[in-house]
Amino acid sequence: MALSARSWVANEGGKHLVLVLWLGANTLVFMRTFLLYYCGQQYHYLHQMLGLGLCISRASASVLNLNCSLVLLPMCRSLLTYLRGTHTVTSRKARRLLDKSKTFHVACGVAICVFSVVHVSAHLVNVVNFSVGYSEEFPSLNVARYRGEDPRLIILTTVPGITGILLVLILFLMFTASSYCIRVSNYEIFWYTHNLFIVFYIILIVHVVGGALKYQTNFEAHPPGCLRANQTNPDKTEEESGQAEGDGWSCREEARFQPNSPECPTEKKETLGIHLRVVGDWTERFTELLLPDPGAESEILPMVQQRRYPKLYVDGPFGSSSQEVFNYEVSLCVAGGIGVTPFACVLHALLDGWRHFRLRRLYFVWVCRELQSFYWFAELLCALHHKLWKENRPDYLNLQLFVSQTDGLQNISEERYRPLSSRLMIGRPRWKLLFEEIGRTNKHKRVGVFCCGPKGISRTLHRLCNSDRYSGTTFEFNKESFS
Repeated sequence: MALSARSWVANEGGKHLVLVLWLGANTLVFMRTFLLYYCGQQYHYLHQMLGLGLCISRASASVLNLNCSLVLLPMCRSLLTYLRGTHTVTSRKARRLLDKSKTFHVACGVAICVFSVVHVSAHLVNVVNFSVGYSEEFPSLNVARYRGEDPRLIILTTVPGITGILLVLILFLMFTASSYCIRVSNYEIFWYTHNLFIVFYIILIVHVVGGALKYQTNFEAHPPGCLRANQTNPDKTEEESGQAEGDGWSCREEARFQPNSPECPTEKKETLGIHLRVVGDWTERFTELLLPDPGAESEILPMVQQRRYPKLYVDGPFGSSSQEVFNYEVSLCVAGGIGVTPFACVLHALLDGWRHFRLRRLYFVWVCRELQSFYWFAELLCALHHKLWKENRPDYLNLQLFVSQTDGLQNISEERYRPLSSRLMIGRPRWKLLFEEIGRTNKHKRVGVFCCGPKGISRTLHRLCNSDRYSGTTFEFNKESFS
């Protein structure tokens, strides 16, 4: 019996382990998304209108996104050959799992078909609810143009509806043509219909651009269910309504909504800024190209004056950990020297408008060796500081600047940079005290910690994030890397 059990583990254990992990990932993604749309304040009014159809449609969409990103990998034969041939995967058991790649591909395909049925069914219910439950109070939340609009008309006149129909047709062709009888009798039908996956992914990208489902962007100034001026809640007595308004349930402004559409942080910018630290022969040569006279001091580059522009090729944009800053209510960004560059996009995005982000408090710590380095982003930091003061949110940004070298130190004397000079400190940050302060003021919250700097700083922050002494506050560590 022991021998047979050991043989089963050797032959079947790895396959079943991957299956359990895959099922667990699908379950986790489904439940997290379902709870987000069921309990999230930003979806309160949309959930009131659509009910469980909203939660099920979005949860199934998350599972579809996961499996659509996995289904192609097992069929990448060059990748599988590379993994086998170069001994990148050193374990014999792991290499044997590569032989099950087609089985995993089929499992992902079946999951896509099953959850597509769930997704489409839930959205059909949503379309009916959009028509029947048309909101006069929040017109921008509606997909229907008027109450009682024919649901079929909504589907056929919206981007998500039209692309959804095309996706279902393509998926139906691919699924039916992959059946055993068709593959045996006419393999060419299977082959050509399966190549429709290229069209499928193109339409899938367009499908998410429709922005039919919207979330509330100002639930802090307009708590869900709050009472507006000259409005009473019919379900409450006069005394209860008065208590609710006294407890802060009166709305400070109208609810605003925004679609879940993809957007890069600098999409509205007409220019692209590049920050370079001159270290090494490549950056030195590039500097000589831009500044033929190293001693010249001018705000306008000589190449701009002479209209001689070098041709530059930029790869990207690529995703990075700093994009997650906005997905926490509280974030701590720590930069060392030129490591501040990834956070420049974060600051620019907040300067364009901070209200529609989930982020409600940002701790920004910047450590430099020389005072001169702070001038790289002095204008940006001061502009954000003034904007937050004008909008009565001076506590939104907690800015701390540290100069580690004290030789010949001078203060930031310019009047326009006064907000920076008042936050300039000598020496190195006392990380432990900083974490304790953040933990006390943000009890029982998840704080995102983002680091881009020397290894010593990142190791210290990583160790502190794993400590359990911060009043129930959880610190989640994210490291940015230039390599």
